[in-house]
Amino acid sequence: MANNPSSKKRARQAEKRRQANASQRSMVRTFIKKVVSKADAGSYEDASAAFVAAVPVIDSMVNKGILSKNKAARTKSRLNARIKALKAA
Repeated sequence: MANNPSSKKRARQAEKRRQANASQRSMVRTFIKKVVSKADAGSYEDASAAFVAAVPVIDSMVNKGILSKNKAARTKSRLNARIKALKAA
């Protein structure tokens, strides 16, 4: 446990950041789940609209350090592939 004032402050700051990061991570997961659910429902238009809404959120999470650049690119690629498969079918 933190004993001196500076380590107590660092513990408070770390907890505040942890909660903020968890909230941001949850939000981006929700956007991804919306795309997946619309794609599973078979609605190309709804899925592509959800994807267009999700992309800037995913990119902003990279800038904030919530997601790595590669994870964001991989996620966007997989979502896009799923949507394109709907159009082809």
